[in-house]
Order: sequence, then C-alpha cells, then structure tokens
Amino acid sequence: MLIFLALLYFCLASAAIWLVLFPARRALLVRSLFALRQRLSQRALGWQIAGSRYAGHVRDGVPGDIRASALRFVRRHRIGCAIGVPAVLIPSLLALALSSPSMLPVYEGGNAVPDVQVAALLQGERLVPPLAPPPVAFTTAEVELVRPLLVSASRNWGLMHPDFSQRLLLAFKIMKEQHGYEMALLEGYRSPARQDELANAGSHVTNARAFQSWHQYGLAADCAFLRNGKLVISEKDPWAMRGYQLYGEVAESLGLTWGGRWKMMDLGHSELRLRGVMRR
Repeated sequence: MLIFLALLYFCLASAAIWLVLFPARRALLVRSLFALRQRLSQRALGWQIAGSRYAGHVRDGVPGDIRASALRFVRRHRIGCAIGVPAVLIPSLLALALSSPSMLPVYEGGNAVPDVQVAALLQGERLVPPLAPPPVAFTTAEVELVRPLLVSASRNWGLMHPDFSQRLLLAFKIMKEQHGYEMALLEGYRSPARQDELANAGSHVTNARAFQSWHQYGLAADCAFLRNGKLVISEKDPWAMRGYQLYGEVAESLGLTWGGRWKMMDLGHSELRLRGVMRR
C-alpha cells in the first residue's frame, strides 16, 4: 500500500510540476492528446486498409518520436528538470526507505503467534468461558483495597474481541493444567465513561482516558487468581506473584502484550494490539 501511494505521489507531483513550471505546455498537452487520438484513429484505419506492413511501420516510428520529443524537452528546460526531478524523487525514495510498518504512527504490532502448537490450538476447538465467581468474591476487603470500583466492572466475555477472548481462555487453560493456577476475569470490556471514571480516581489506578485503553475495544482484560474459592490479587502474596510471572510468560507466548513489563506494572493485565484499531 505504501509503495502504491509513493508511485501515485510521484505521478501526481510530476504532472503538477510540469504544468506549474511550464504553463505554455498546457496547450501542448491538449494538442498532444488530440494528436494522439488522431494518430490512433489513423493507425486503426491504416491497419484495416494497408495490412500488417503499414501497421508495423507506424509502430516503429512512434518510439523514435517519443524519445526525440523527450530529449528536446529536457534540453529546453534544463533548470526546471534539475529542480523538479529531485523534488519528485526524494520524497518518493524516502517513503520507500521508511516503508517498515513500524515507522507509521498508527501502526500496532501484529502479535503473530510464534509457537506452532499454540497456533494449532487457537485454530482448533473454541474454548468456553469458565463460570464466573459469585459477586461476593469481588467485594472482599482485599479486593476493595487493591482494586477499588471493581464491583461495577464488566466480566462479560461476549463483549470482548473473539480472537482476544480465545487467546485469554487458552492462557487460563494452560495456567490451570500446566501450573495449577485457576484464574478469574476481573474486567474485560470497559466503557469510555468508566475509563474516564477510573482515570479521575488517580494515576495510581490508570493514566489512560477514554479510547486510550484497549479495554474500550474489547482487546484487554485484567485477571487474577482463585485460591480456595477466593480471589487473590495482592502482589505481596508470594504464591500470587509467582502466578503473575507464569501468566506473563504464557500470555506473551500467545501473542498478547503483558502489563507486567510496563513502567507502571499491571501484572494481571494483558491485551491484544491489533493493527489499525486504536488511532493515536
């Protein structure tokens, strides 16, 4: 796509410079187009009347005429060509040189799944969300201390992006079967109004305002662990801290971005950064 835009710019810029620098050539352009139309009509008629030899003669004469006209044009307008050609070529070449998608301001990483086995699992059976903990589990003193305003959070898996929810469910499955950690969804989709509400609560909660978080696009989730039927969120718990490290490794192996690597760490957070979704 970038190459196409560069070529389109090249053509438009060349035409614009030619017309601006050489106003007299506008009439020449009109005459040339008319002459070309007449020439094509005469050529078609000639093919019908004189046959292939006359048509071949006409074809042989055209390239020479074009080359001669081009050389005459360059000789007459040396200064204009010296200015116009670099003006067209330099931006085009720069666009091609910087054609890496990561250079674009709205680019978001593709997050391709590196593990072949994981990719096969994602393409196979559709995983079903586990039963959510009872509402009372989100109102304990520990939860209120660590994650205020969690009671009103959405834990509806259906509001999340299907690709992201399947990766997250696969992470839950791996954490339980391979590491013995049962996980629970604390919050998935987050409305713009709720995002602003959390941002107003302070930077210790979030620095992102409405539409600056992947939660608004159903591509982020906050998770924690269940132990003996109770939510364990605190990072001061060694068992939970070990779980967060394992969860980060699993999430990243599934192509997710883990909040534990951020400057303001969010160990239970993961997101799927799909290209072109969030405009920054």
